[in-house]
Order: sequence, then C-alpha cells, then structure tokens
Amino acid sequence: MAALLFAIIFLPAAGALVLAFFDDDAEDGIRWTGVSFSVATMVATLLLLGGFNYEDPGIQPLVQADGQALESYVYAHEGDVLFDGEVNPVGIEIDEEGVVRNADGEEVEGAVLLAAGDVVHNGKVAEEVTHDGPLEAGQFRRGFASEWIPHWNVYYRVGYDGIAVPLVLLTSVISFLAMLASWSIKKMVKGYVILFLLLETGMLGVFLALDFFLFYIFWEVMLLPMYFLIGVWGGPRREYAAIKFFLYTLVGSVLMLIAMLMFYFYSADASADGSKIFNLLELARIAKAGGFDQNVQLIAFVLLFIGFAIKVPTFPFHTWLPDAHVEAPTPISMILAGVLLKMGGYGILRIAFPLCPWATQAAALVLVVIGAVSIIYGALAAMAQTDFKRLVAYSSVSHMGYVIVGIAVWKLGESTAVANPDQWRMGLSGAMFQMIAHGVSSAGMFFMVGVVYDRVHHRNLNEFGGLTLKMPLYSGLAAGIFFAGLGLPGMCGFIGEVAVTLASFSYSAFLAVVVASGVILTAGYILWALQRVYLGAEYKGPHEEALVPMNGRETLIAGTLLAFAVVLGVYPRLILDMMDGSVGLLVENLAAGYEAVAPAAEETALAP
Repeated sequence: MAALLFAIIFLPAAGALVLAFFDDDAEDGIRWTGVSFSVATMVATLLLLGGFNYEDPGIQPLVQADGQALESYVYAHEGDVLFDGEVNPVGIEIDEEGVVRNADGEEVEGAVLLAAGDVVHNGKVAEEVTHDGPLEAGQFRRGFASEWIPHWNVYYRVGYDGIAVPLVLLTSVISFLAMLASWSIKKMVKGYVILFLLLETGMLGVFLALDFFLFYIFWEVMLLPMYFLIGVWGGPRREYAAIKFFLYTLVGSVLMLIAMLMFYFYSADASADGSKIFNLLELARIAKAGGFDQNVQLIAFVLLFIGFAIKVPTFPFHTWLPDAHVEAPTPISMILAGVLLKMGGYGILRIAFPLCPWATQAAALVLVVIGAVSIIYGALAAMAQTDFKRLVAYSSVSHMGYVIVGIAVWKLGESTAVANPDQWRMGLSGAMFQMIAHGVSSAGMFFMVGVVYDRVHHRNLNEFGGLTLKMPLYSGLAAGIFFAGLGLPGMCGFIGEVAVTLASFSYSAFLAVVVASGVILTAGYILWALQRVYLGAEYKGPHEEALVPMNGRETLIAGTLLAFAVVLGVYPRLILDMMDGSVGLLVENLAAGYEAVAPAAEETALAP
C-alpha cells in the first residue's frame, strides 16, 4: 500500500522527468506520453479502492509493526462483542444488563465487549499508537510515516479516509480528461505537458498528506505550474490573470504558514513528550482534548479560513477566479474548476475544522453568511455576463457557496455541543458531494465552452445562436452537462444542493430560503445561456463556417463527463457511502473538541 500511495503521488512527476529527455518537436509522442502517465495514475487511484475499508471512518491504511498495512481487520462499533477470535459471532447476544450470553441464554466466559473504534486483527484487539516511535507486535499506526527532516520533526506522512478518497479519484479522472483536451495546445507542447504533470502531483499530494509541513509543500508545488500554465498558454490578458492568481494564492499561503507555525510551537505544551509536531493526526487529537485554547484557535482559524477560502473561492476572496478562468486555456480551466477549487474546501475540513473545533463553532454564523452571500452574488453575477466563460466562472462562486453553508450549519444545543447532529452531518455530506458534483459539471461546462471557442475564437453570448442545427451532438451533450450544473433531478448537481438546503433549515429557516433561492437563480442564468447559444434561428457571430461537428476525442471527453454526472445523480450512494463514516467521525470529534474548550471559555467570560 505504501508503494501504491507513492505511485499515485509521484507517477505524474516521473512522467514529467521522462518528458524532459524528449525532443521538443516530438509533439505527438509528448502528448501521448502525458496521457499514458495520467492513465497510469488514474488506474493507481482506482486500485486504492481495493484496500479501502468502508466500515472504518478513520485514516487508512493501518500500519503494523513490520511496516506493512493490515490486510484485513474489523472496525468495531459500540456494543460489538469479540469471542473466540470473531466479532459478533452467530448466537452471541448482550442482554439488558450488558452480560454476553449464547443462544441458550447462558453467560459466555471470555467474551470481550468492544468500544467504538476498537480494531480487531487476527482475533485480537490491536493497540493504536499515536507517537512516531517504533511499533511493537499488536500495535498499529494510522497512515504511513517516514522520517524526512528529523531536526524539525517533519515526516513524509500519507494516508486517506472517506473524505480524501473521492477527491483523489476526482483529481485523477479530471486530470486524464484535461490531458486529452490538451490537443488544442499548439505552442511549447513539451513545457506544457511537463508542467501539467507536475501540477497533478501537487494536487494529489495535497489530498493524501497527513503532515502539515508536507501538505504545505504540495500546496506550493501546485501553485507554480498553474502560474506558468496560465501566464504562458493563456489568452490576451494572461500575464495579468496569472499574476493576480499568484498574488492571491501567495497571500493565502503566507497566512497558512503562520497558522502552521503557531500549531507547531504550541503543540510542545500539549504533545505527549513535549516535542513540536506537524503531525495533523496528533494535532487534531490535541485539539479534541482541548489542548489549544480559544485564543489560539480563533487566530489560527481566521488565518486558515482566509487561506483556504481564497482557493474555494468564496466571496469576497473570489476576484482572481473570473480572470484566471477567462484567460486560462480550456484544459487548465477544467483543472481549476474541477480540482483546485476543491482543495480549499478540503483544507477547511482536513485542517481548519479539526485543529480549531471551538473556533469553528464560534465562526459558524459568519461562515454561513459568507456562503449564502456567495450563492446569491455568484448567481447574479453570472446572470449579468455576456462572456460565456466568465458566466461559467461566476457559477463556480455560487456553487461553491453551498459547500461553505453545508459545512458551517453547526447549531449549539442546551445540553450538547451539537443541537442538530443529524442535520449538520447531512450538511457536511451534502457539501462533500457538492464538491465532487461541481468538479464533474464545471469541468464539463468549461470544456464545452472551449470546444466552440476553438472553432470561432470568441465567447460573446450575444453573437451565438442556432448551434443545435449546426452541431447537434455537441449541443445535446452540452445541454446535459449544463443541466447537471443547474441541479436537475437525476443529475449530480441536485443531490448536494438539496442536502445543503435541507440541513440549512435546521440552522435557520431564513437561511434555507436564501439557499433555495440560489437554485432558482442558477436555473435562470443557465437556461438563458442555453437559449442564447444553442437555440434560435441563426448564428450571428464570425467564422460560421468553422462550426463543424465534434471529433471523436472531444465526444469521448464530453460523453464521459456527462456519464459521470448521470451516474452520480442516479446513484449518489457511490460517493455518499464512501464518505459517510468519515463525515460522522468529524462531527463527533468537533463536538468533543468544542466541549473540551467551551468550559474554559465560559469560566473566562464569567470571571470578574
């Protein structure tokens, strides 16, 4: 499993290294080599599902003393029984008094009542170790960890859970399709493909890293290739868009760096041996136990949220996005919308929330307002556009607003830290599903815009019309993909939006009305765009003769994205079952982390 995770992350980088030895003029060979490494990476991510335990909501794989992953184990739930090496064997039951009895009602000796989270391997309860020292027989550690910079306690630490795996799969699939779409790139093909593959390594590394320092490195690795891919292969204002993207992302990176150093130094007071750590799993345990006070959490959360919100992007940190999308070449717009925006949401769920549980609740109202404003503002801005690509860009601001709302609908109760645990869990699941659905539909919408732009070299909505008569297959596929973005029932966009809307009602009825209004506005600007571009009697723009049918490569890309949109809309359990356990564990951990710090906060407020 360690080799598989290493391959998933670094296969694209290996492809970039191989391409460095190619002749610059061997463009077809360069393109097909890039496609081959993207396919290999996608296959490797699919193999990851073979070792994924749907019952275990925690970080996987579980690594034992010999450094190998546990091939088979049972993740126990509350009330499970271990007897004679089996979990919950047939005929064994627990009576009302908590006594284990067999089918004849006789008390069973030697039975072990398991607690939630216990791991049973080879008929015994294994011991989870959180430190980075050597493991003994019967012990295990979550995720692979190898020393990298011992002086700073930095480890190459990787792993995955139900939140990371869907995003890893999304990244590999969208990267493969975007690489196929890169045949439209005509200049400096070698440099383009090398940077594209390095970008894919950075994105996959972000989703699999479990060390804060390693996460930050992969985050920065992603930044530079994207800067050059926009700045060199973009449109007429590419330098402006690339610099704007770089500066916004750099500001977010600096804020994240400050927060990372805060946790690194403050962890010394709470870690088991007094050492400073970057281990995200251990930092989350410290936060869950109340090891970071409310002031540290508030400052760090603000820094982390702004850093990640820039990438989401959400209002008011979104202004780099329309320019970057408009100037970026079509394949890079697919990556921007399909994957990079999800890195912001993932960072919030993987780092900002678990490390700052008390601050997460304290900021819930602010996050909900930001998300709701993003939904409405993005939709209205999209409706006002005459540039086809800029319309799709602003639609991303609106759709990602659902993610912010869904993760933030945490309402306090009188007796518990969470008044609406089931609804908040629904909101988190809806937000996660929305990220996957938007990754599919937005990548598809940008690709369909790119197909027609490559032919007529303009994106003016007022000059289109009648494309259904000239390009019927293209128009049909485009309508399906745009309907997925609209949130049509039976398509992928519907599930996440409905789940977030329902969850938001438990937080505030007014919020639910605002969120639901976004669905209506989305239908308005997408249907109006479809009417202007694909319907009507005639095409009113230049290069009408270039409006020829889609070729096989373009049809394959669009058809694949539309198929994913339909499959996820009809059978959402494909993703929901994968993430459900991890989302539930996140809710439990955040509630425990809030309760651990809340009494201290209340005592401070009541002190004279």
